[in-house]
Parts: sequence; structure tokens; C-alpha cells
Amino acid sequence: MSNKNKTYNRKKVVILFFFCMAAFLLLSVRLVDLMIFQSAHYTDKATQLHERERSIKAARGRIVDRNGVVLADNKTVCTISVIHSQIEDPEKVISFLCEKLDLSEEYVRKRVEKYSSMERIRSNVSKELGDEIREADLAGVKVDEDYKRYYPYDALASKVLGFTGGDNQGIIGLEVIYDEYLSGEEGQILTLTDAAGIEIEAASEHRKEPVPGNDLVVSLDYNIQSYATQLAKQVMATKEADRVSLIVMNPKNGEIMAMVDVPEFNLNEPYTVTPEYEALRAKEEARKQASLQKKAEQDETAEVQQEVKSEEELKQEKLNGMWRNGCINDTYEPGSTFKVITAAAALETGSVTLSDRFNCPGFIVVDDRRIRCHKVAGHGAEDFTAGICNSCNPVFVTLGLRVGAERYYDCLKQFGLLEKTGVDLPGEAGTIMHQKDAIGNVELATMSFGQSFQITPLQLATTVSSLVNGGKRITPHLAIEAVDADGNPVESFEKEPGRQIVSAETSETLQMLLEKVVSEGGGAKAQIEGYQIGGKTATSQTLPRGSGRYIASFVGFYPADDPQILALVVIHSPQGTYYGGQIAAPVVRQLFENVLPYLEK
Repeated sequence: MSNKNKTYNRKKVVILFFFCMAAFLLLSVRLVDLMIFQSAHYTDKATQLHERERSIKAARGRIVDRNGVVLADNKTVCTISVIHSQIEDPEKVISFLCEKLDLSEEYVRKRVEKYSSMERIRSNVSKELGDEIREADLAGVKVDEDYKRYYPYDALASKVLGFTGGDNQGIIGLEVIYDEYLSGEEGQILTLTDAAGIEIEAASEHRKEPVPGNDLVVSLDYNIQSYATQLAKQVMATKEADRVSLIVMNPKNGEIMAMVDVPEFNLNEPYTVTPEYEALRAKEEARKQASLQKKAEQDETAEVQQEVKSEEELKQEKLNGMWRNGCINDTYEPGSTFKVITAAAALETGSVTLSDRFNCPGFIVVDDRRIRCHKVAGHGAEDFTAGICNSCNPVFVTLGLRVGAERYYDCLKQFGLLEKTGVDLPGEAGTIMHQKDAIGNVELATMSFGQSFQITPLQLATTVSSLVNGGKRITPHLAIEAVDADGNPVESFEKEPGRQIVSAETSETLQMLLEKVVSEGGGAKAQIEGYQIGGKTATSQTLPRGSGRYIASFVGFYPADDPQILALVVIHSPQGTYYGGQIAAPVVRQLFENVLPYLEK
């Protein structure tokens, strides 16, 4: 071999040597990096491949009334799951779970034979049954303790409290509005498995304990809510009414002590339509069919189309209707209770004085419209005080016209009637009102005694409260504060009174006038000996007009000269006597007869 070739071969060997050395150094550096600098990362990765994670549900915070009575609590339940890779006797597991959980073989087999890290068989299993399944000690069957929402008083305040779904998340009511405070944080159980996915018994179990949710303290009073519910059910039964709404609140700060809208539903079985609501639906359907029949008889050429719905759609429609809170989700024509607002507007704008005289012949003519008074023969000569005591339509039409459309509309805005109340419940409906430039004399006349527009019962109760509490607009609310498991405050939800909507003088005058409505006028059936009650009655028609159905209502407060409690009752479609002064005022009287001594203790 020539010297030239030998030199060339030596160079190749040297280059190969240095290449190998460089590769070795690079591999060494990488190995050091993996073993030292990134060891924690890859150890974690390896651990994750052999870890099985199970969540531990956090206990949801309770909802308690202002006195500490628990209105929404938790029950310990169990979730039963299976891990395919750990099951030693599939047939035994299938047979056992079918028997204990009352499930079909097809359902259980499908989950037992599925290749997955974990399959849930059933949740919300009673703790007693869960313990029994755990004690059977079947390989591959896991029993984890969980929590299920429990309502100790079933239907009490159902449309206020709301309920939770299968994942313990709020669905309606306070449960959904304050879900972030009530929910808590889930914990975890981490167990090590071998390559086949079987848990290693000798390996330690890592737990991250759950953090329970905060308790929610609300302004409801269990005793007042219970009695108000009893009264509402009683009047609904005796008057064969469709629905009855009853609100009790503190007019000074807006705290709601009771909110009832019967028929209500069982919070522990929220997806079961109640017989009471089924009866209401049947009544509404009969009316609908009668209306369609009447329409067909009046116009033979009219095509009456009825929407065909599936059973599932009908069921959901029923549930949505049953869950609706008529106090805030539905609007109605308030009728004569709204005369309180018209009186306030007239007093505040200087459009009336207590000594002003009026004459009621039983009607008043506005443009081309003849508007009747409820007293066909008329009230004759009367001053303003007598006009409100008599609930005289011509007097209030006159006041509305004196104030004028523009100023009247501005007063409604000033009083807060054209915006939502801001109550801490979902789905609040807004006021349905004429546009300012569409209010003519006739519209203004009908508005002045509570017709041709719609508001919610809570809006009426809130506005009257604000007018008689010294004149400050309040925000109705239920939540007072969130507290942790040890009772330490987490957040306050108290609402301070807002802007001044009428003068203190106007507010005092309204207190005096509304006390006379009860002591001398149409609200006499709300009188309680030894107590000065203020209030206003109303009887309005259920829309559409001509249906022959009415709404009777009464708003009352005590004491008349410094209101501390206000109640509004609204009775929908009562049978027989339907006047607010006859059937609604006595409900508030009965409520106050029991509640006032209780509050004064």
C-alpha cells in the first residue's frame, strides 16, 4: 500500500474517532440532562402513566335562613364504579350489581366489559347500600362517597331556593345565582397501578381533600315562609284560584322574609310534575280549547292550527311552567294598588293637595272613551283623601291628566318602575310599559288606575316599599352573607338603600293616606285591633279582557307611620267573590296577626 493511501486511512480513523467521541459526549450530556436536570419531569410522566385518578366531591354549602334554620343541606350518598382491568369474576360482579342496584343485566354488562380506566355504574346510591356493596369486597368494584342535595322541608320556598342537577350544580333559584359560593372544590384520590392497570396494593394512596362550599345565609324566615305558604294554599283551595303569590319583605332595606308562589313543587323530586300543577295545566288547556272553539264559531273560515309536541317536549314544558316563580318571572296588570304610584306622582309634582275636591258621577269621559268607576252610582263629591279611600277611578284619572304624560312617565322612571328591581333570583321580567311618545290621554287615564301595562308582583312590592319607607329606592334581595365552615364571613350581600325617589314629606303623606284606606276605606278587612296598618286593595282583569277572570290583590304594611314589614298578596282567577278588599285584604290581616307578635318578641 502506498504511503499516500496509508496517510488517507489514518485521517479517516482520526475523523471517525473524533466523530464517535463527539457522539459519546453528546449522549453523555443528554443522559446527564435526563437523569439529573429533567429527572423530576420524567418521573412525574412515568407516575402519571401508572396513576388512576378519582375525584372526591366537595360538600355543597348549606342555605340557612336568617335564624340559622337549614333550608338546603347535603346527604351522604355513594357512586358505584367498575374498573375492567381489576375485575376477577365478571359474571359475579354483573349478577351482584344487577341485584343490589336494580339495574338490567344489559346495562351493567356493557359497562363491566368495557375496556376503560373506570366506568360509572350508578350515582346517588344510599350510604347504607353503598356500605353493603363495599363490604362484599368484589375486585374491580369501587364505592366512592359523594354528596346529594337534600331539602329538609320538601316544597318550602321551592321557587326561591331552586335545586341542583346530577353534578351538584345549581339549576334555578338561589342555587344557581350563588353557585360559585356554594360549590366548593373537589378533592382527588390518586392510586398507583401496574402495567396491566391493576392497582398496586402496597403502594400508598395520595389524597387531596375536598374543600366544602360556603354556607349562604338568606333573609328568609322559616316561620314566616311556612305560615305564608299555609295561607296561600288555603286561599287557593277555598277560592279555587289558579295561583297565589305572597311576598313579605322589609321595606327599609329590601330583605325578603318570605316569597311564596303556589302551587310549588318538591325540591327533592324536582323532575316530578305535581298533581296540583297538572290540575292547573288541565284548567289552562280547557280554557285554551274553549277559546279556539269560540274563535271557530265566530269565523268559520278561520284555520285553527294546534302545535303538535312530543311527550318529551310536553314534559319539559310542564317542568318549566312548574318551576316558574310568578312573583318575579310573570307580569300582570296591577289595578288599583298602582294608585299608590299615581298618588305619589301627583303629590311629588304638586298636582294635588289633600284639600282638593273632586266629583264622581260613576264615570269620567276622556277623549272618546267613557271610563267607569267601580261604583256605578258614583261617589259624588269627595276630597283627595276620600278619593283614595274609595279607590275612585275618576279621581285618579283626573290626577293622571293633571300630571301629564311626560311628567307621569318621568315619575315612573324616577321611582324605578321602568327598570328591573335587581333581585338576586334568575329570570326577572321587566315592566311592560307604553313608549313615552305613545302615551295619549286615554293611555294616561288607564295607566293612572293600573291598567294597560304590566309589572311583576315584586316590582310593585318594591316600589310601594320605596315610597312609604321615607322615599328611598330599595333593592329587594335574599342573600345576606356567605360564611365558611367555621362561620367566618366570606362576603356580605347586604344592599344599602339607594337614591331618594320622593321627598320625606310625600312619603309621610302616603303613609297617612294608606292608613286611612285600611281604617276607613276599602282595605277595612285588613284591620287589626291595636295595630296601625296601611295598605291598598286592587281588583284587575286577567288578560285578555272579557275572559271573565280577575286578579285580586292587596298590599299592606306595618306600622303605618314607620313601616318595618310589607306584604303583597296576588290571587289569580278566584271563583265567586273576586274583589281584592273582600278576599285579599283578609289574607294580609291573617298574616300580620301571626307574624307581628312573632317579630315583636
